[in-house]
Amino acid sequence: MLKVISHKTAAMIAAVAVLSVAHAATVRADDTTGNSMQAQIDHGRSTYASKCSHCHGPNLMNSGTVTPDLRAIPDDKTRFVTTVKNGKNNKMPPWADILSDDEIGNLWAFVSSRRKP
Repeated sequence: MLKVISHKTAAMIAAVAVLSVAHAATVRADDTTGNSMQAQIDHGRSTYASKCSHCHGPNLMNSGTVTPDLRAIPDDKTRFVTTVKNGKNNKMPPWADILSDDEIGNLWAFVSSRRKP
């Protein structure tokens, strides 16, 4: 009887260990540069506050202006990156010479984390 309990206990410990390793690998896989997704979101929040919020508003929307509600943008990272880099309709300036690719990626992580479904 003691051996059966020991085997069950060992199996449970092994299962927990495997799940822990799998979870850690998933978190690390969020970003190929080694940043976790939460770190990207945090960096994006900071960049947004300093570079974007004065036009787009502190909560991703700025009523009374021509800027879109960023909580409702399409789930399209390529479109987002292109718009940030190149600007849009002579109303949004291009940011390619100001923001790095990593900063733009972090902005996407932040904005997409706040999107309304």
